Amino acid sequence: MKKFYVYILCSRRNGTLYTGVTSNLVKRVYEHKQDMVEGFTKKYNVHHLVWYEAHESAESAITREKQIKKWERAWKLKLIEQGNPQWNDVYESICK
Repeated sequence: MKKFYVYILCSRRNGTLYTGVTSNLVKRVYEHKQDMVEGFTKKYNVHHLVWYEAHESAESAITREKQIKKWERAWKLKLIEQGNPQWNDVYESICK
């Protein structure tokens, strides 16, 4: 069954944040890391995957992405730190 993902990238700990949605997390984060995606992440060097969650449908993932994008920055920081207090780039762990 296909999964859909909401993810947060950062430039550095407590740096610039980007929230996105995709059906292929490994590919999409790779594209961000290689600056293959024109726009915000390339312009602001936002390449570290610090948080993500899986969804069963595109609709639920898109709804969650929109919800998070409306959040205050402090709420996003809390979400990241609950699951990744060191702000480690977890990209390598999803490639396995």
